[in-house]
Amino acid sequence: FRRVLFRSFEHFDQAWTEKVLGKRGRKGIDAYLGIVATEFTAGRLVAGFDVTDEIVTMIGNIHGGCISALVDHVLGVVMYPVMPPRSWAATTEFKINLLAPVTGGRVEATAQIVSMSKRLAVVRIDVENVVPAADGGEPRRRLVAVAQGTSTIVAPREG
Repeated sequence: FRRVLFRSFEHFDQAWTEKVLGKRGRKGIDAYLGIVATEFTAGRLVAGFDVTDEIVTMIGNIHGGCISALVDHVLGVVMYPVMPPRSWAATTEFKINLLAPVTGGRVEATAQIVSMSKRLAVVRIDVENVVPAADGGEPRRRLVAVAQGTSTIVAPREG
């Protein structure tokens, strides 16, 4: 599950990753959830959000839609530095398996490009719940969802 794929890409825009790393969006679902990218390399992105009282439901867990929104977000964002300049990614579909409830801590997704052509990319995403250890030691990490999706790569219009 933590297997790292080593791929090479025709394009890689390091400056694009630096604009995203450590920054919270100003609008949209990513801003509402507080999604922040913490690691970004060619074809691999780690991003997540802290669980807040605002998104915990009356039964004490976050809604699966919060996890799905994170998956959809990283599914597209992971592609931008490796696509040709001025291209954009459109999620075509994704399948998610929600494996365990999340009640607190942080939700963290690791997205990795599995395959990419000029028009499509397949991305695999593992989502973990990261909970700080009570004794200050290593946090507890638990797999809470797995997903795979396809994005269409839209080339810039000429002229």
